[in-house]
Amino acid sequence: MKQGYDRFEVDHAIDELQSQIDEMQSKLTLYKSQTETSQTQLNLVKQRYQTLISELNMREKAADEIARLALKEANHIIDAAQNNADSIVREALSTARIILVEMARISQDASEVKEELKDKLDALSKSLEDLTLPAIPNLTFLNSIEEE
Repeated sequence: MKQGYDRFEVDHAIDELQSQIDEMQSKLTLYKSQTETSQTQLNLVKQRYQTLISELNMREKAADEIARLALKEANHIIDAAQNNADSIVREALSTARIILVEMARISQDASEVKEELKDKLDALSKSLEDLTLPAIPNLTFLNSIEEE
């Protein structure tokens, strides 16, 4: 022992502490490396997340645009169908009006023809009533002429 301490014991304690320091520095280096790797992975995940968010936003905007265009096209088709339906109804009403006018004309013509025929039948009936037939010849006279 020298001056109150055992030099070998102290050297041994220093060696153990140095060994622990070396081990801890090795662990610290390993942990720093793992931290850097984890940080790199975290940065990659963040970057991928931002890329996915951007892509999702783009797709949402595209979907919204497609929906807007589809709605616009659907409204256009509905308007065209409504216009076509209105045209068909107008055409049908016009045709119905023409048919009704024609039916009224035919009915009027039929009434006039009926009246005319009735007048002619009445005239014919009156003519028949006024018609005097000649007397039927005496058949005995005809028979006597034939016998001779």
